[in-house]
Amino acid sequence: MSEILKLHYDVDGDNFMAAGAASSDVKRVLRQLGIDANAIRKAAVAMYEGEINMVIHAGGGVADITVADDFIEIVLADKGPGIPDVEKAMQEGWSTAPDNIRALGFGAGMGLPNMKKYSDDMTIDTEVGVGTTITMRINI
Repeated sequence: MSEILKLHYDVDGDNFMAAGAASSDVKRVLRQLGIDANAIRKAAVAMYEGEINMVIHAGGGVADITVADDFIEIVLADKGPGIPDVEKAMQEGWSTAPDNIRALGFGAGMGLPNMKKYSDDMTIDTEVGVGTTITMRINI
């Protein structure tokens, strides 16, 4: 494995208008690097879903991306409330998003399922009251 690039983003938890900016930038950088279009799409969707989850549920967080010869790794970390029941949170359509967030068109309960669907490997490390770190790997 030869590392090509590392990227770091702060995800503002109070700004829905900026949500998605980091995933858009990663998509742009991956295109400039000539990464396979399918891998770019998977990385962009998975990261966007994670960004939105950090804004909705955790008050923001950080995203660290590593691009290597054969994979893209996305690590999303927050100091939010943690996920009390990961198995339930992985069910499509299950959401703890409040009504005001749903009124904005978010909180449909597809974030974590889509993150898993669009990554080749995903791990969730979460502790209630401490926060959550999600690591996703997309093979190139």
